[in-house]
Amino acid sequence: METRAPADPTVREFTAEVVDVDGPEVTLDHTYFYAESGGQPADTGTIDGIRVVDVQDDGDAVRHTLASDPTFDVGATVSGGIDDDFRTYCMRAHTASHLLYGAGRRLLEDLGYGGFDISEDKVRVDFTTTTDIDDETLVELERLTNRAVWDSLDVEWYELPTDEATARDDVAFNTKTEEGVMAGADTVRIVDIDGWDVAACGGTHVSNTQEVGPVTVLDRSNPGEGLTRVEFAVGPTGIDRQIDRHRALRAAATALETNLDDLAATAEAVREERDDLESRVRDLERESLAAAIDDFELSEIGEATWRLGVLADADPNEAGEVAKDAVGDDGVICAVGDGERPFVVVAAGSESGVNAGAVVESVTDAYGGGGGGGPPFGQGGGLDATPEDVLQFLREWEPSE
Repeated sequence: METRAPADPTVREFTAEVVDVDGPEVTLDHTYFYAESGGQPADTGTIDGIRVVDVQDDGDAVRHTLASDPTFDVGATVSGGIDDDFRTYCMRAHTASHLLYGAGRRLLEDLGYGGFDISEDKVRVDFTTTTDIDDETLVELERLTNRAVWDSLDVEWYELPTDEATARDDVAFNTKTEEGVMAGADTVRIVDIDGWDVAACGGTHVSNTQEVGPVTVLDRSNPGEGLTRVEFAVGPTGIDRQIDRHRALRAAATALETNLDDLAATAEAVREERDDLESRVRDLERESLAAAIDDFELSEIGEATWRLGVLADADPNEAGEVAKDAVGDDGVICAVGDGERPFVVVAAGSESGVNAGAVVESVTDAYGGGGGGGPPFGQGGGLDATPEDVLQFLREWEPSE
């Protein structure tokens, strides 16, 4: 016994005979409750006033799980009521997923179907495709999907012999997520949206695309190798998201002192200006670090001339780059960052005879923290010492035997 929901998705109330009761689990001689399958969730509703919390098809029968043990027994005639709002939402969402896939047929290369799921506030479709679904492609997917809604395309479903269905290039299959669509059967249920999309599917659908309403694409992601996930919303959730976006766009336009038509160009100009300013700030910061290093004290340690000093509010990576640029062939630069747990960077010229990594290692051996490096450069951080303690240690540094 299969659910009659896919064939007659508009039925919301029915009567049936109870054929099995096992605790809160009830089986009827027929049902219009949709059993969870292929990414579409189970219907909600009531049987004789008791809430239905789950519906599953185990291959032998459709089992309805109630919120509590029923008061009726096998042989009783009961009334089933399907939650209209949720069923309608699932019908719209499922048809919308086919419309989105149909849009993908027109935009994406080597298209395949990798999965589908309906949740309470959004729907997702997983594409397998060699096409990079960038922002422009995502927008075009949304446009084409809503155009198909606007065109009021008829949606029909029918059975085809399995061999005939699998031989057709226009029929989309996903045997992983559309459980039971094929399952070794002689026929396959086909959902055909007036040529826009044709797919093997066991779900519930609207009869015309205009019933779907607006479709709002939310985001894309990569859930696995070769997959691109596109998430969208239908109905009130989609409308609310569109309103939120409209409000955000207008707020951005106001903040940038422009209008919606010029917002993208204005934002691009602001981004370029920001990038230019950030580049100039970085250059100034490096110049400031270089000037500070030039003012470091000079110490003759071993056979090399060392420059030692403390850098205030410096980034250790930037300090390291500046030190590498500033060190000569026969010199050594040791810069210590200020703060509760200082850092140290050491740059050693190729003719200095000093191994910068060994200097850093000796500092971390003495004061903890971590770091390392090689002969020309070393870096460490998290030192349990004051900057002056580290400087004094470096002044007295001797290579280990």
